[in-house]
Amino acid sequence: MPNTQRTPHDYEALRHHALTLRRAGLSRRQIRDRLSLPLTDAALTSLLEGEPPPDWTRRPNAKDDLRAKARELRKQGRTYNEIVAELGVAKSSVSLWVRDLPKPRKSPEAMHQMREARWAPYREARDRAIEQTKAAAADQIGQLSERELFLIGVGLYWSEGSKSKPYQRREQVIFVNSDPGMIKVYMAWLTLLGVERERLRFSVMIHESADVAGAEQFWADLVGIDTTDLGKTSLKRHNPKTARKNVGDGYRGCFVVRVLQCADLYRRIEGWWYGIVLGAKRPA
Repeated sequence: MPNTQRTPHDYEALRHHALTLRRAGLSRRQIRDRLSLPLTDAALTSLLEGEPPPDWTRRPNAKDDLRAKARELRKQGRTYNEIVAELGVAKSSVSLWVRDLPKPRKSPEAMHQMREARWAPYREARDRAIEQTKAAAADQIGQLSERELFLIGVGLYWSEGSKSKPYQRREQVIFVNSDPGMIKVYMAWLTLLGVERERLRFSVMIHESADVAGAEQFWADLVGIDTTDLGKTSLKRHNPKTARKNVGDGYRGCFVVRVLQCADLYRRIEGWWYGIVLGAKRPA
């Protein structure tokens, strides 16, 4: 009785022959006929393992174009959700089609956009809470009395205005600030004290790299004068290494308000401030 058992050598030779035919573009049926062996489907599959079928043997698939497009989009760095949205296919299909491709690395811009989108609702809620708190606090103040404005003005000046030093006595009333609100309160205080507009001189201090003309117009409008009434603007040289961060569109430098013939006013401001200090020490 003949021996029908195949040796490993025979199997490898048969597999090599089958793979050669496959790479030549033959179908499974054509390969079986060429080998002239009664091979089962499982046996033929084993011989051809790892070798893809030629394109002409594949049945046309309506999703082939979508699959190719999905792979192209994935190579461009698109996410599963972006591919699904563009092609209108199931996410599971996209995953199957492109799972062998490397996961795209997100650009810094994309990462920034993702972070912004994630935290935007929290920031909006925080900003609303901040505005509500500030609005409620502002309502608590109401209309100031003359005495309240007087005391606030004294404290404001002694915090931000020029002051004489023991080693250099200069009785000047000069107020410099970048906050428009402070300038408004200070101007209202001077009016309360009866300081005439004729005794006031105004000027701007600002970095030379900023919008100088725009700043001059802003401050002039704030105090109700023409830009021609401003004194010479003091320009600070721009040093990139030490420049402050507040040099964007909202940066307008500082506004300077000087009072002429002010020695007596300065002495009274000093006295008012000392009176506030003494008054704060007394028991209620």
